[in-house]
Amino acid sequence: MSTLIDTVAWVRIEDGRILCARPRGKDVFYIPGGKREGAETDVETLLREIKEELTVLLDPATAVHVGTYEAEVPGAPDGTVVRMGCYTADYAGTLSASSEIDEIAWFSYADRAQVPPVDQLLFDDLRAGGALGG
Repeated sequence: MSTLIDTVAWVRIEDGRILCARPRGKDVFYIPGGKREGAETDVETLLREIKEELTVLLDPATAVHVGTYEAEVPGAPDGTVVRMGCYTADYAGTLSASSEIDEIAWFSYADRAQVPPVDQLLFDDLRAGGALGG
């Protein structure tokens, strides 16, 4: 039996690097975002999660879907797959790690091994498209 984890992520690229976050108690970085709650839309999930994690407000009018990726989750029971809908969006405020995030970092493609498999798929696409530097 397979399990699907439905998530939404914010793709923020500046100077050829992508914003990543390391949750408290974890040793791996992720593209910021999180799981949908109830009947939330992708954009509603994104707005809530990014405000909670990074203390900034995304502008929903600027949200653009850039891709959806699926991959198995390392260390989870066989058949556990995460689906990550990825969006860009403008923001207001100052990026800052919140209570659930220990650290934020800007990664280049060289940092690909530090993120989970589903995030690596995004890294590959961004590199192929010229958005993510070496």
